[in-house]
Amino acid sequence: MRLLGPSLLLLEYLAFSDSTRWIFNHPKTLYTWERACVWIPCSYRIPERGSVVENMTVYHNYEYDKGRKQYTGTILYQKTNTKEISREERVQFLGDNKSNCTLHIHPVGVQDSGRLGLRMTSGDDKWMEDIFLNVSKTAPPPHVWLPPEIREFQEVTLTCSLNFACFGYKLQWSPKGSGVPSTSLTPQVVSTESRFTFQPQWTDHGKNLSCQLLDPDKQVLSEETVRLDVKHRPKLDIKVRPEEAVVREGDPVTMTCRVVSSNPEYWTISWLKDGIPLSREEMPREQEMLTLTLSGVTKDMSGKYQCEAHNDMGSEKSQEVDLHVHYAPEPSTVQISPSPATEGNPVVLTCTSQASPPPTNYTWYHNGIEVPRRTSKTFQIPEVLLRHAGNYSCLAENALGPGQVGQEARLVVHYPPKGVTMVILNPTPIREGDDVTLSCHYNSSNPRVTRYEWSPWGPWHELLPGVLTIPKVAWDAKPITCTACNWWCSQGLPVKLDVQHAPKDVKVLLISPRSEIYSGDPVHLQCNFSSSRPTDVHFFWKKDGILLQKGRELSFAAISPEDAGSYNCLANNSIGQSTSEALRLQVLYAPRRLRVSVSPKDVIEGQRAVLSCESDANPPIYHYSWFDWNDQNLHHSDKMLRLDPVKVQHSGAYRCEGTNGVGAGMSPPNTLTVYYSAETISRRAAMGVGFFLAILLLAIWGVKIRRSWKRIRRQQEHQENSSGQSFFVRNNKIRRAPVSEGRHSLGCYNLAMEDSSSYGPLRFPGGETDVPSTGDAETSEMQGLSLNGDNTVTYSVVQKHHVGDYENVTPAVPEDEGIHYSELVHFGAGQRPPAEEGVDYVTLKH
Repeated sequence: MRLLGPSLLLLEYLAFSDSTRWIFNHPKTLYTWERACVWIPCSYRIPERGSVVENMTVYHNYEYDKGRKQYTGTILYQKTNTKEISREERVQFLGDNKSNCTLHIHPVGVQDSGRLGLRMTSGDDKWMEDIFLNVSKTAPPPHVWLPPEIREFQEVTLTCSLNFACFGYKLQWSPKGSGVPSTSLTPQVVSTESRFTFQPQWTDHGKNLSCQLLDPDKQVLSEETVRLDVKHRPKLDIKVRPEEAVVREGDPVTMTCRVVSSNPEYWTISWLKDGIPLSREEMPREQEMLTLTLSGVTKDMSGKYQCEAHNDMGSEKSQEVDLHVHYAPEPSTVQISPSPATEGNPVVLTCTSQASPPPTNYTWYHNGIEVPRRTSKTFQIPEVLLRHAGNYSCLAENALGPGQVGQEARLVVHYPPKGVTMVILNPTPIREGDDVTLSCHYNSSNPRVTRYEWSPWGPWHELLPGVLTIPKVAWDAKPITCTACNWWCSQGLPVKLDVQHAPKDVKVLLISPRSEIYSGDPVHLQCNFSSSRPTDVHFFWKKDGILLQKGRELSFAAISPEDAGSYNCLANNSIGQSTSEALRLQVLYAPRRLRVSVSPKDVIEGQRAVLSCESDANPPIYHYSWFDWNDQNLHHSDKMLRLDPVKVQHSGAYRCEGTNGVGAGMSPPNTLTVYYSAETISRRAAMGVGFFLAILLLAIWGVKIRRSWKRIRRQQEHQENSSGQSFFVRNNKIRRAPVSEGRHSLGCYNLAMEDSSSYGPLRFPGGETDVPSTGDAETSEMQGLSLNGDNTVTYSVVQKHHVGDYENVTPAVPEDEGIHYSELVHFGAGQRPPAEEGVDYVTLKH
């Protein structure tokens, strides 16, 4: 009885304990974050061979109830050997009942952190396995592993990793691009990793490189950034003055060398000429520039100058400056290519002479005898014969004069390399921008091959003799040919590089119309390209930089002037995208929106006014017509109508008409207003006052003339009513003595004539009552005096006024001085009466 109690206790312990050791393999702790997933790779082995799991339960934060002798907690998953009993939708059991216990939970939350318990039973065997989850609120940053040292041109691999694995999440590098991703999902390791391998350049020094964690939507969840420390040799920049580096002997030359970058810092810097050091000195850090001054150059100073700097990584040389010093040719030498030569093959002899500028004329000699008609630098023999063998020399000449004949060269015969071929070492396919490596081979050569040449020439370099690297291969790379040379060169067959690239030569084609485009025409554009690898291309259109539509064709049913502009098409494939040059689409239309611009709008006469005909037309207007306010054509065909000086008469409304090759258009009228100037206003006022005064004076003169005319008329009427034998003259107050007797002519006495007397015969016809006026008197030359039958003759003695003329006008003298005397003498028939009886005195006042 004493042993029964312990025995029962032992049986009870064995029944409820996991006394037999199960073997599980899984990560001890798994890391994830909220809304992500977690993979739990798990494997197990049941102690008893051939057994299977009959029941499995997944607990979260379980506890063991000693009273009930069972486990309690949140059940995430439960199944028997035949079916699932319960599980949450986000929990998936991906294992089996023999060896696999893998679980997948998606999504997870922060509350899922803690301990998971896998309770498995197989017959009497039982086991509880713990797995720990660490669920954070946000995604932790990845970790970037850098090598201890990064050197220029030495390939390095950077590793970015995260203790996490979930489909759709990945790591990417920025800005270098994506690396090589890898995911470990094993019972031992759960991680996501990306390895980035590249060859650093000195320009990468100091730049930032980030590793980013992306979710399935390619959104950045977290990242870690490192700064690249690229060890490199000093980088130099050299400049020369004069920039052409071409001088005459005696001219000065200055060269400067600047350290662009160095990591670590440089400690020496020196000048090299043709690879030979000239000087070595420490340059102060703050100066960063070393100067080489050649005060007076000689021809020996011609050559290739470089500067070289040293640091702990080594030394680096700058690019070369080729200094040319002009001088006459030196003794020339002859180079034979190929030499030895094979009979029947071409041979080229080249004359070389150190001269600056280079020689322009050459004279060739064969065995000391001048070769006629050979003046170029090279002497070519298309098919070499034995008679061509011998010694060759040449004489070079440049602008400074001839040189001297130098050492002779002997032509010998041999053969070139045979069976030259080339192999591409790159994996295919090749994409534009890849580095391509080529290897050149040959079968035999005598003598051995000493160099390789590549065609076409490019900025390439040989890693090893016969191994060429083409950096960043072009999309239209031409076939590459390699040539193996000893003294001659043999060329292999060209090898074409099949380079994949984005669409090239993208351009816009105007399909219709073929000629000029007029407003309202249908227009059809097409996007075209010359080459694309691969050929699956998508097209897009832009107008003036703004995206329009997708597709290869762009059509306008009726184009308008507003559709004019610059059109580009974009073509892309899986490699990249290319944009065409802009096609300037011009739409021709008749003039529209014409208007007359007046500058200035209101102008004072005498100034300048400019009327401009503004319009919108394509092609531009070639003829303008101007019309005034009366619709009168001004016959002016320029765009601008200049009125200089402008007048008041120019005021009014003006219109213009424009004509181009499509049609014509008319503007609405615009008014020009011209104001009088101050001078014109003053002048017109003065003219008005003068005109008024003139009218007033004319009126006064008219009144006076009218009064004078009436007075003269009354006098004439008085004369017509008096005797016809009276004659009235204006005379001074002088009395004439009686005339002498006898027959003589009648005359008028004129005191102005002093002692001379003038006589005017007067005839009075007998029996007439009227006497003619003084205006009807005839002169003596026209009619003689007739005394026969004339009983009465009157003589009038007149004293002429001192003004020298007779006047029948009223004198402007006092009345007493206006007395005139007329002496009338009447003769009978041949007998004169006594004077005292035959004279009448008449006094006339007027």
